[in-house]
Amino acid sequence: MCAFAAFGGIFFGYDSGWSGGVLAMPFFIRLYTHHPYPSTIFGNDTTSDVYKHYVKNDFVISASQQSLFTSILSAGTFVGAIGAGDIADYIGRRFTIIIGCGIFTVGGILEIASTTLPVMVAGRFIAGVGVGFISATIILYMSEIAPKKIRGALVSGYQFCICVGVLLATCVVYATRDRDDTGSYRILIGIQFCWSTILAIGLLFLPESPRFYVKKGNPAHAARALASLRGQPVESEYIQNELAEIMANYEYEQLITNQSSYFSSWTSCFSGSLLSGASNLRRTLLGILMQMMQQLTGINFISYFGTVFFTSLGTIKNPFLITLIITMVNVCSTPISFWIVEKFGRRRILLLGAIGMIICQIIVGIIGVTAGRPENGNSAAVSAMIAFICLSIASFASTWGPAAWVVVGEIFPLTIRSRGIGLSTASNWFWNCILAVITPYLVGTRPGDANLGAKVFFMWGGLCCLSFAFTFLLVPETKGLSLEQVDKMLEETTPRSSSKWVPHSTFAGEMGLADCKQEVEVVQAEHID
Repeated sequence: MCAFAAFGGIFFGYDSGWSGGVLAMPFFIRLYTHHPYPSTIFGNDTTSDVYKHYVKNDFVISASQQSLFTSILSAGTFVGAIGAGDIADYIGRRFTIIIGCGIFTVGGILEIASTTLPVMVAGRFIAGVGVGFISATIILYMSEIAPKKIRGALVSGYQFCICVGVLLATCVVYATRDRDDTGSYRILIGIQFCWSTILAIGLLFLPESPRFYVKKGNPAHAARALASLRGQPVESEYIQNELAEIMANYEYEQLITNQSSYFSSWTSCFSGSLLSGASNLRRTLLGILMQMMQQLTGINFISYFGTVFFTSLGTIKNPFLITLIITMVNVCSTPISFWIVEKFGRRRILLLGAIGMIICQIIVGIIGVTAGRPENGNSAAVSAMIAFICLSIASFASTWGPAAWVVVGEIFPLTIRSRGIGLSTASNWFWNCILAVITPYLVGTRPGDANLGAKVFFMWGGLCCLSFAFTFLLVPETKGLSLEQVDKMLEETTPRSSSKWVPHSTFAGEMGLADCKQEVEVVQAEHID
Protein backbone atom coordinates (compact mmCIF):
# COMPACT_ATOMS: atom_id res chain seq x y z
CA MET A 1 0.00 0.00 0.00
CA CYS A 2 2.80 2.42 0.88
CA ALA A 3 4.73 1.44 -2.22
CA PHE A 4 1.77 2.31 -4.40
CA ALA A 5 1.11 5.57 -2.56
CA ALA A 6 4.78 6.50 -3.03
CA PHE A 7 4.08 6.37 -6.76
CA GLY A 8 2.97 9.99 -6.33
CA GLY A 9 6.64 10.90 -6.17
CA ILE A 10 6.73 10.22 -9.91
CA PHE A 11 4.85 13.53 -10.38
CA PHE A 12 7.40 15.47 -8.40
CA GLY A 13 10.41 13.91 -10.10
CA TYR A 14 9.12 13.77 -13.65
CA ASP A 15 8.04 17.40 -13.68
CA SER A 16 11.38 18.48 -12.21
CA GLY A 17 13.30 16.30 -14.64
CA TRP A 18 11.77 17.32 -17.96
CA SER A 19 11.89 21.06 -17.40
CA GLY A 20 15.69 21.18 -17.30
CA GLY A 21 16.07 19.12 -20.48
CA VAL A 22 13.52 21.12 -22.45
CA LEU A 23 15.46 24.34 -21.86
CA ALA A 24 18.37 22.92 -23.88
CA MET A 25 16.32 21.42 -26.75
CA PRO A 26 17.13 23.14 -30.09
CA PHE A 27 13.50 23.26 -31.27
CA PHE A 28 12.26 24.63 -27.95
CA ILE A 29 14.99 27.29 -27.96
CA ARG A 30 14.07 28.30 -31.51
CA LEU A 31 10.36 28.40 -30.60
CA TYR A 32 10.89 30.73 -27.67
CA THR A 33 13.76 32.89 -28.97
CA HIS A 34 12.65 33.00 -32.66
CA HIS A 35 16.30 32.61 -33.63
CA PRO A 36 17.30 30.23 -36.47
CA TYR A 37 19.33 27.11 -35.82
CA PRO A 38 23.11 27.74 -35.80
CA SER A 39 23.53 25.27 -38.67
CA THR A 40 21.31 27.34 -40.98
CA ILE A 41 23.59 30.35 -40.48
CA PHE A 42 27.06 28.89 -40.11
CA GLY A 43 26.73 25.50 -41.80
CA ASN A 44 29.54 23.20 -40.67
CA ASP A 45 31.64 26.05 -39.31
CA THR A 46 31.47 25.30 -35.60
CA THR A 47 34.90 26.58 -34.57
CA SER A 48 34.71 30.31 -35.32
CA ASP A 49 34.34 32.86 -32.57
CA VAL A 50 31.20 34.23 -34.21
CA TYR A 51 29.57 30.78 -34.06
CA LYS A 52 30.53 30.30 -30.41
CA HIS A 53 29.22 33.75 -29.50
CA TYR A 54 25.89 33.04 -31.22
CA VAL A 55 25.43 29.68 -29.50
CA LYS A 56 26.44 31.03 -26.10
CA ASN A 57 24.56 34.34 -26.09
CA ASP A 58 21.78 34.29 -28.70
CA PHE A 59 20.64 30.71 -29.27
CA VAL A 60 19.72 30.11 -25.61
CA ILE A 61 16.65 30.61 -23.45
CA SER A 62 17.23 33.85 -21.55
CA ALA A 63 17.85 33.78 -17.81
CA SER A 64 14.53 35.53 -17.18
CA GLN A 65 12.60 32.94 -19.21
CA GLN A 66 14.48 30.05 -17.58
CA SER A 67 13.73 31.54 -14.20
CA LEU A 68 10.01 31.96 -14.92
CA PHE A 69 9.68 28.57 -16.61
CA THR A 70 11.16 26.61 -13.71
CA SER A 71 9.99 28.67 -10.75
CA ILE A 72 6.30 28.99 -11.68
CA LEU A 73 5.75 25.28 -11.05
CA SER A 74 7.18 25.67 -7.54
CA ALA A 75 4.95 28.68 -6.94
CA GLY A 76 1.93 26.55 -7.79
CA THR A 77 3.07 23.69 -5.58
CA PHE A 78 3.52 26.11 -2.69
CA VAL A 79 -0.12 27.14 -3.00
CA GLY A 80 -1.26 23.53 -3.34
CA ALA A 81 0.73 22.30 -0.35
CA ILE A 82 -0.69 25.04 1.91
CA GLY A 83 -4.26 24.22 0.93
CA ALA A 84 -3.91 20.44 0.99
CA GLY A 85 -3.86 20.18 4.80
CA ASP A 86 -7.35 21.57 5.33
CA ILE A 87 -8.83 19.49 2.54
CA ALA A 88 -7.13 16.32 3.79
CA ASP A 89 -8.69 16.86 7.23
CA TYR A 90 -12.12 17.46 5.71
CA ILE A 91 -12.52 14.77 3.02
CA GLY A 92 -9.65 12.41 3.82
CA ARG A 93 -6.10 11.78 2.70
CA ARG A 94 -6.92 9.58 -0.30
CA PHE A 95 -9.48 11.84 -1.96
CA THR A 96 -7.24 14.89 -1.51
CA ILE A 97 -4.56 13.11 -3.52
CA ILE A 98 -7.14 12.18 -6.19
CA ILE A 99 -8.22 15.83 -6.43
CA GLY A 100 -4.57 16.75 -6.86
CA CYS A 101 -4.34 14.32 -9.79
CA GLY A 102 -7.30 16.07 -11.42
CA ILE A 103 -5.81 19.54 -11.00
CA PHE A 104 -2.49 18.28 -12.33
CA THR A 105 -4.22 16.91 -15.44
CA VAL A 106 -5.79 20.30 -16.21
CA GLY A 107 -2.37 21.96 -15.98
CA GLY A 108 -0.84 19.26 -18.17
CA ILE A 109 -3.43 19.89 -20.89
CA LEU A 110 -2.45 23.57 -21.01
CA GLU A 111 1.26 22.68 -21.08
CA ILE A 112 0.85 20.25 -23.96
CA ALA A 113 -1.29 22.72 -25.94
CA SER A 114 1.10 25.65 -25.50
CA THR A 115 3.24 27.23 -28.20
CA THR A 116 3.75 30.50 -26.32
CA LEU A 117 5.24 31.31 -22.93
CA PRO A 118 2.04 32.67 -21.26
CA VAL A 119 0.06 29.45 -21.89
CA MET A 120 2.99 27.29 -20.79
CA VAL A 121 3.40 29.34 -17.60
CA ALA A 122 -0.32 29.09 -16.79
CA GLY A 123 -0.22 25.34 -17.33
CA ARG A 124 2.85 24.85 -15.17
CA PHE A 125 1.30 26.87 -12.34
CA ILE A 126 -1.93 24.84 -12.36
CA ALA A 127 -0.01 21.57 -12.64
CA GLY A 128 2.08 22.80 -9.72
CA VAL A 129 -1.02 23.24 -7.55
CA GLY A 130 -1.87 19.59 -8.24
CA VAL A 131 1.66 18.45 -7.43
CA GLY A 132 1.46 20.46 -4.19
CA PHE A 133 -1.71 18.60 -3.17
CA ILE A 134 -0.06 15.28 -3.95
CA SER A 135 3.38 15.89 -2.43
CA ALA A 136 2.02 17.13 0.92
CA THR A 137 -0.76 14.58 1.34
CA ILE A 138 1.17 11.48 0.30
CA ILE A 139 3.76 12.02 3.04
CA LEU A 140 0.89 12.49 5.50
CA TYR A 141 -0.89 9.34 4.28
CA MET A 142 2.19 7.11 4.19
CA SER A 143 3.40 8.21 7.63
CA GLU A 144 0.00 7.48 9.16
CA ILE A 145 -0.50 4.01 7.70
CA ALA A 146 3.04 2.57 7.87
CA PRO A 147 4.10 0.25 10.74
CA LYS A 148 6.60 1.97 13.03
CA LYS A 149 9.47 -0.49 12.53
CA ILE A 150 9.66 0.08 8.78
CA ARG A 151 8.03 3.50 8.46
CA GLY A 152 11.30 5.19 7.55
CA ALA A 153 12.05 2.68 4.80
CA LEU A 154 8.54 2.91 3.36
CA VAL A 155 8.40 6.71 3.38
CA SER A 156 11.86 6.71 1.76
CA GLY A 157 10.12 5.02 -1.15
CA TYR A 158 8.57 8.40 -1.92
CA GLN A 159 12.01 9.88 -2.55
CA PHE A 160 12.91 6.83 -4.64
CA CYS A 161 9.87 7.45 -6.83
CA ILE A 162 10.92 11.08 -7.20
CA CYS A 163 14.28 9.86 -8.50
CA VAL A 164 12.61 7.37 -10.82
CA GLY A 165 10.43 10.20 -12.13
CA VAL A 166 13.51 12.31 -12.85
CA LEU A 167 15.12 9.33 -14.61
CA LEU A 168 12.05 8.67 -16.76
CA ALA A 169 11.89 12.34 -17.74
CA THR A 170 15.59 12.38 -18.58
CA CYS A 171 15.23 9.27 -20.76
CA VAL A 172 12.33 10.80 -22.68
CA VAL A 173 14.24 14.09 -23.06
CA TYR A 174 17.18 12.12 -24.45
CA ALA A 175 14.87 10.35 -26.92
CA THR A 176 13.06 13.47 -28.18
CA ARG A 177 15.77 16.13 -27.88
CA ASP A 178 16.58 16.28 -31.61
CA ARG A 179 13.01 16.33 -32.96
CA ASP A 180 12.39 19.38 -35.13
CA ASP A 181 8.72 19.77 -34.18
CA THR A 182 6.47 20.32 -31.17
CA GLY A 183 6.67 16.60 -30.42
CA SER A 184 10.07 17.31 -28.86
CA TYR A 185 8.31 18.64 -25.77
CA ARG A 186 4.66 17.54 -26.23
CA ILE A 187 5.51 13.84 -26.11
CA LEU A 188 7.51 14.54 -22.98
CA ILE A 189 4.65 16.38 -21.27
CA GLY A 190 1.93 14.01 -22.46
CA ILE A 191 3.47 10.99 -20.72
CA GLN A 192 2.64 12.67 -17.39
CA PHE A 193 -1.03 11.82 -17.83
CA CYS A 194 -0.15 8.16 -17.26
CA TRP A 195 1.09 8.91 -13.74
CA SER A 196 -2.02 10.85 -12.71
CA THR A 197 -4.38 8.21 -14.08
CA ILE A 198 -2.62 5.27 -12.42
CA LEU A 199 -2.38 6.97 -9.03
CA ALA A 200 -5.95 8.28 -8.96
CA ILE A 201 -7.51 4.94 -9.92
CA GLY A 202 -5.30 2.94 -7.57
CA LEU A 203 -6.08 5.08 -4.54
CA LEU A 204 -9.76 4.27 -4.88
CA PHE A 205 -8.94 0.74 -3.74
CA LEU A 206 -6.67 1.63 -0.80
CA PRO A 207 -7.96 2.11 2.78
CA GLU A 208 -8.20 5.55 4.34
CA SER A 209 -5.84 6.50 7.17
CA PRO A 210 -7.23 5.28 10.54
CA ARG A 211 -5.90 8.45 12.15
CA PHE A 212 -8.16 10.51 9.86
CA TYR A 213 -11.17 8.57 11.15
CA VAL A 214 -10.05 9.08 14.74
CA LYS A 215 -9.81 12.80 14.12
CA LYS A 216 -13.32 12.75 12.61
CA GLY A 217 -14.65 10.93 15.69
CA ASN A 218 -15.38 7.63 13.94
CA PRO A 219 -13.57 4.83 15.82
CA ALA A 220 -15.50 2.06 14.07
CA HIS A 221 -14.18 3.06 10.64
CA ALA A 222 -10.75 3.64 12.17
CA ALA A 223 -10.73 0.09 13.55
CA ARG A 224 -11.66 -1.41 10.17
CA ALA A 225 -9.06 0.67 8.32
CA LEU A 226 -6.35 -0.27 10.83
CA ALA A 227 -7.28 -3.95 10.61
CA SER A 228 -6.99 -3.78 6.82
CA LEU A 229 -3.61 -2.08 7.02
CA ARG A 230 -2.14 -4.46 9.62
CA GLY A 231 -3.65 -7.67 8.27
CA GLN A 232 -5.24 -8.46 11.64
CA PRO A 233 -8.88 -9.01 12.67
CA VAL A 234 -10.65 -6.00 14.18
CA GLU A 235 -11.10 -7.76 17.53
CA SER A 236 -7.40 -8.68 17.89
CA GLU A 237 -5.43 -7.33 20.85
CA TYR A 238 -2.86 -5.88 18.44
CA ILE A 239 -5.47 -3.67 16.73
CA GLN A 240 -7.13 -2.89 20.06
CA ASN A 241 -3.93 -1.60 21.65
CA GLU A 242 -2.76 0.44 18.67
CA LEU A 243 -6.14 2.08 18.12
CA ALA A 244 -6.50 2.89 21.82
CA GLU A 245 -3.12 4.62 21.77
CA ILE A 246 -4.03 6.66 18.69
CA MET A 247 -7.33 7.76 20.25
CA ALA A 248 -5.76 8.55 23.61
CA ASN A 249 -2.97 10.56 22.06
CA TYR A 250 -5.47 12.58 20.02
CA GLU A 251 -7.58 13.34 23.10
CA TYR A 252 -4.45 14.38 24.99
CA GLU A 253 -3.41 16.73 22.19
CA GLN A 254 -6.89 18.23 22.11
CA LEU A 255 -6.67 18.98 25.83
CA ILE A 256 -3.49 21.01 25.41
CA THR A 257 -4.27 22.60 22.03
CA ASN A 258 -6.87 25.25 21.28
CA GLN A 259 -8.72 24.39 18.07
CA SER A 260 -12.07 26.01 18.77
CA SER A 261 -12.19 27.74 15.37
CA TYR A 262 -10.62 27.54 11.93
CA PHE A 263 -8.09 30.29 12.65
CA SER A 264 -7.21 28.99 16.09
CA SER A 265 -6.50 25.58 14.58
CA TRP A 266 -3.98 27.26 12.27
CA THR A 267 -2.45 29.38 15.02
CA SER A 268 -2.06 26.24 17.14
CA CYS A 269 0.67 25.19 14.71
CA PHE A 270 2.73 28.02 16.21
CA SER A 271 1.71 27.67 19.86
CA GLY A 272 4.07 26.88 22.72
CA SER A 273 7.61 27.79 23.62
CA LEU A 274 10.49 27.68 21.18
CA LEU A 275 12.60 26.09 23.93
CA SER A 276 10.24 23.16 24.42
CA GLY A 277 11.00 20.25 22.11
CA ALA A 278 7.37 19.08 22.18
CA SER A 279 5.76 22.46 21.48
CA ASN A 280 3.88 22.87 18.22
CA LEU A 281 5.93 25.96 17.41
CA ARG A 282 9.18 24.00 17.72
CA ARG A 283 7.85 21.16 15.58
CA THR A 284 6.47 23.44 12.87
CA LEU A 285 9.74 25.36 12.61
CA LEU A 286 11.66 22.08 12.56
CA GLY A 287 9.55 20.82 9.63
CA ILE A 288 9.80 24.11 7.72
CA LEU A 289 13.55 24.40 8.24
CA MET A 290 14.13 20.72 7.45
CA GLN A 291 12.66 21.14 3.99
CA MET A 292 14.49 24.42 3.51
CA MET A 293 17.81 22.77 4.32
CA GLN A 294 17.07 19.94 1.90
CA GLN A 295 16.62 22.42 -0.94
CA LEU A 296 19.72 24.42 0.01
CA THR A 297 21.94 21.37 -0.62
CA GLY A 298 21.86 22.34 -4.31
CA ILE A 299 20.25 19.16 -5.60
CA ASN A 300 17.80 20.98 -7.85
CA PHE A 301 20.59 22.90 -9.52
CA ILE A 302 21.48 19.65 -11.30
CA SER A 303 17.83 18.66 -11.83
CA TYR A 304 16.78 21.99 -13.35
CA PHE A 305 19.95 23.37 -14.91
CA GLY A 306 22.31 20.38 -15.15
CA THR A 307 22.11 20.10 -18.93
CA VAL A 308 22.67 23.84 -19.36
CA PHE A 309 25.59 23.77 -16.87
CA PHE A 310 27.30 20.79 -18.51
CA THR A 311 26.96 22.51 -21.89
CA SER A 312 28.82 25.53 -20.47
CA LEU A 313 31.82 23.38 -19.47
CA GLY A 314 32.89 23.31 -23.10
CA THR A 315 34.50 19.88 -23.48
CA ILE A 316 31.31 17.79 -23.05
CA LYS A 317 29.97 16.71 -26.44
CA ASN A 318 26.69 15.26 -25.17
CA PRO A 319 25.46 17.05 -22.02
CA PHE A 320 22.12 15.19 -22.25
CA LEU A 321 23.95 11.89 -21.78
CA ILE A 322 25.86 13.22 -18.75
CA THR A 323 22.58 14.34 -17.20
CA LEU A 324 21.15 10.87 -17.81
CA ILE A 325 24.16 9.23 -16.13
CA ILE A 326 23.88 11.48 -13.08
CA THR A 327 20.16 10.75 -12.88
CA MET A 328 20.96 7.03 -12.89
CA VAL A 329 23.33 7.59 -9.97
CA ASN A 330 20.51 9.35 -8.13
CA VAL A 331 18.10 6.45 -8.69
CA CYS A 332 20.59 3.71 -7.83
CA SER A 333 21.74 5.43 -4.62
CA THR A 334 18.31 6.07 -3.13
CA PRO A 335 17.48 2.41 -2.23
CA ILE A 336 20.46 2.45 0.13
CA SER A 337 18.32 4.68 2.36
CA PHE A 338 15.73 1.90 2.77
CA TRP A 339 18.24 0.07 4.95
CA ILE A 340 20.34 2.77 6.57
CA VAL A 341 17.39 4.95 7.66
CA GLU A 342 16.23 2.12 9.94
CA LYS A 343 19.68 0.74 10.77
CA PHE A 344 21.43 3.99 11.71
CA GLY A 345 18.49 6.35 12.19
CA ARG A 346 17.39 9.62 10.68
CA ARG A 347 19.67 11.99 12.58
CA ARG A 348 22.92 10.12 11.96
CA ILE A 349 22.49 9.71 8.20
CA LEU A 350 21.56 13.38 7.85
CA LEU A 351 24.85 14.33 9.50
CA LEU A 352 26.87 11.91 7.37
CA GLY A 353 25.12 12.99 4.18
CA ALA A 354 25.86 16.65 4.84
CA ILE A 355 29.56 15.88 5.37
CA GLY A 356 29.71 13.91 2.11
CA MET A 357 28.10 16.71 0.12
CA ILE A 358 30.33 19.38 1.66
CA ILE A 359 33.50 17.53 0.66
CA CYS A 360 32.34 16.73 -2.89
CA GLN A 361 30.97 20.16 -3.70
CA ILE A 362 34.01 22.01 -2.43
CA ILE A 363 36.22 19.75 -4.58
CA VAL A 364 34.02 20.44 -7.64
CA GLY A 365 34.36 24.16 -7.00
CA ILE A 366 38.13 23.97 -6.63
CA ILE A 367 38.57 21.99 -9.85
CA GLY A 368 36.14 24.28 -11.65
CA VAL A 369 38.10 27.46 -10.90
CA THR A 370 41.50 25.91 -11.69
CA ALA A 371 42.11 23.11 -14.20
CA GLY A 372 38.45 22.72 -15.14
CA ARG A 373 37.84 26.21 -16.51
CA PRO A 374 36.13 26.09 -19.96
CA GLU A 375 38.93 28.04 -21.67
CA ASN A 376 41.46 25.38 -20.58
CA GLY A 377 39.68 22.62 -22.49
CA ASN A 378 40.90 20.09 -19.91
CA SER A 379 38.63 17.08 -20.41
CA ALA A 380 40.24 15.14 -17.55
CA ALA A 381 39.46 17.92 -15.08
CA VAL A 382 35.88 18.13 -16.33
CA SER A 383 35.53 14.36 -15.92
CA ALA A 384 36.76 14.68 -12.33
CA MET A 385 34.15 17.39 -11.70
CA ILE A 386 31.42 15.13 -13.03
CA ALA A 387 32.66 12.25 -10.86
CA PHE A 388 32.47 14.32 -7.68
CA ILE A 389 29.07 15.71 -8.69
CA CYS A 390 27.94 12.08 -8.94
CA LEU A 391 29.32 11.36 -5.46
CA SER A 392 27.53 14.41 -4.09
CA ILE A 393 24.28 13.27 -5.71
CA ALA A 394 24.77 9.79 -4.21
CA SER A 395 25.29 11.33 -0.74
CA PHE A 396 22.08 13.32 -1.08
CA ALA A 397 20.02 10.49 -2.56
CA SER A 398 20.83 8.06 0.25
CA THR A 399 20.46 10.55 3.13
CA TRP A 400 18.92 14.01 2.85
CA GLY A 401 16.63 13.15 -0.03
CA PRO A 402 14.51 10.56 1.81
CA ALA A 403 15.32 11.30 5.48
CA ALA A 404 14.01 14.87 5.33
CA TRP A 405 10.61 13.57 4.22
CA VAL A 406 10.68 10.83 6.86
CA VAL A 407 11.35 13.28 9.70
CA VAL A 408 8.64 15.69 8.52
CA GLY A 409 6.12 12.86 8.45
CA GLU A 410 6.91 11.81 12.03
CA ILE A 411 7.27 14.92 14.19
CA PHE A 412 3.74 16.39 14.22
CA PRO A 413 0.86 15.44 16.57
CA LEU A 414 -2.41 14.36 14.98
CA THR A 415 -4.17 17.64 15.82
CA ILE A 416 -1.91 19.64 13.49
CA ARG A 417 -0.28 16.89 11.40
CA SER A 418 -1.97 17.69 8.09
CA ARG A 419 -1.26 21.41 8.40
CA GLY A 420 2.26 20.87 9.75
CA ILE A 421 3.22 18.60 6.88
CA GLY A 422 1.52 21.02 4.48
CA LEU A 423 3.58 23.93 5.81
CA SER A 424 6.77 21.86 5.65
CA THR A 425 6.07 20.77 2.08
CA ALA A 426 5.23 24.36 1.16
CA SER A 427 8.63 25.35 2.54
CA ASN A 428 10.24 22.79 0.23
CA TRP A 429 8.50 24.30 -2.77
CA PHE A 430 9.03 27.89 -1.62
CA TRP A 431 12.80 27.42 -1.53
CA ASN A 432 12.62 25.36 -4.68
CA CYS A 433 10.96 28.38 -6.31
CA ILE A 434 13.47 30.88 -4.89
CA LEU A 435 16.42 28.83 -6.13
CA ALA A 436 14.78 28.30 -9.52
CA VAL A 437 14.36 32.09 -9.82
CA ILE A 438 17.90 33.10 -8.87
CA THR A 439 20.03 30.24 -10.22
CA PRO A 440 19.84 31.24 -13.93
CA TYR A 441 21.22 34.62 -12.96
CA LEU A 442 23.92 33.05 -10.77
CA VAL A 443 25.34 30.92 -13.59
CA GLY A 444 24.18 32.97 -16.61
CA THR A 445 26.78 34.44 -18.98
CA ARG A 446 24.91 37.44 -20.34
CA PRO A 447 25.64 41.00 -19.20
CA GLY A 448 24.22 41.54 -15.73
CA ASP A 449 24.39 37.85 -14.78
CA ALA A 450 26.76 36.71 -12.03
CA ASN A 451 28.45 34.14 -14.32
CA LEU A 452 29.61 32.05 -11.35
CA GLY A 453 30.01 28.87 -13.36
CA ALA A 454 31.57 26.15 -11.20
CA LYS A 455 32.02 28.65 -8.36
CA VAL A 456 28.35 28.09 -7.54
CA PHE A 457 29.41 24.81 -5.90
CA PHE A 458 31.25 26.78 -3.21
CA MET A 459 27.86 28.28 -2.36
CA TRP A 460 26.17 24.86 -2.23
CA GLY A 461 29.00 23.47 -0.10
CA GLY A 462 28.71 26.37 2.33
CA LEU A 463 24.95 25.86 2.61
CA CYS A 464 25.51 22.15 3.32
CA CYS A 465 27.62 23.27 6.32
CA LEU A 466 24.51 25.09 7.51
CA SER A 467 22.46 21.90 7.02
CA PHE A 468 24.97 19.95 9.13
CA ALA A 469 24.75 22.48 11.98
CA PHE A 470 20.96 22.48 11.80
CA THR A 471 20.82 18.69 12.09
CA PHE A 472 23.31 18.53 14.95
CA LEU A 473 21.49 21.13 17.03
CA LEU A 474 17.79 20.61 16.25
CA VAL A 475 16.90 17.28 14.62
CA PRO A 476 15.76 14.49 17.00
CA GLU A 477 16.02 10.75 16.39
CA THR A 478 12.63 9.15 15.71
CA LYS A 479 13.70 5.67 14.55
CA GLY A 480 11.58 2.74 15.73
CA LEU A 481 8.89 4.80 17.47
CA SER A 482 5.19 5.02 16.75
CA LEU A 483 3.90 8.49 15.88
CA GLU A 484 2.39 8.68 19.38
CA GLN A 485 5.69 7.64 21.01
CA VAL A 486 7.45 10.41 19.08
CA ASP A 487 5.21 12.89 20.92
CA LYS A 488 6.30 11.47 24.27
CA MET A 489 9.97 11.40 23.26
CA LEU A 490 9.92 15.05 22.23
CA GLU A 491 8.49 15.98 25.63
CA GLU A 492 11.23 14.20 27.57
CA THR A 493 14.47 14.63 25.59
CA THR A 494 16.65 17.03 23.62
CA PRO A 495 17.67 16.34 20.01
CA ARG A 496 21.14 15.18 21.03
CA SER A 497 19.84 12.76 23.68
CA SER A 498 16.78 11.57 21.75
CA SER A 499 18.46 8.45 20.31
CA LYS A 500 18.76 6.97 23.82
CA TRP A 501 15.08 7.37 24.70
CA VAL A 502 13.08 4.17 25.29
CA PRO A 503 9.26 4.03 25.49
CA HIS A 504 8.18 3.52 29.11
CA SER A 505 4.44 4.31 29.14
CA THR A 506 1.42 4.87 26.90
CA PHE A 507 -1.03 7.72 26.50
CA ALA A 508 -3.89 5.29 27.01
CA GLY A 509 -2.56 4.40 30.45
CA GLU A 510 -1.85 7.97 31.57
CA MET A 511 -3.66 11.27 32.09
CA GLY A 512 -7.00 9.59 32.85
CA LEU A 513 -7.38 8.49 29.25
CA ALA A 514 -7.66 4.74 29.80
CA ASP A 515 -11.35 4.98 28.89
CA CYS A 516 -10.25 5.15 25.25
CA LYS A 517 -9.43 1.47 25.45
CA GLN A 518 -12.91 0.76 26.78
CA GLU A 519 -14.39 2.66 23.84
CA VAL A 520 -12.34 0.56 21.43
CA GLU A 521 -13.56 -2.60 23.13
CA VAL A 522 -17.18 -1.45 22.67
CA VAL A 523 -16.56 -0.81 18.96
CA GLN A 524 -14.99 -4.25 18.54
CA ALA A 525 -17.78 -5.95 20.46
CA GLU A 526 -20.30 -4.37 18.09
CA HIS A 527 -18.22 -5.59 15.15
CA ILE A 528 -18.22 -9.16 16.51
CA ASP A 529 -21.99 -9.02 17.08
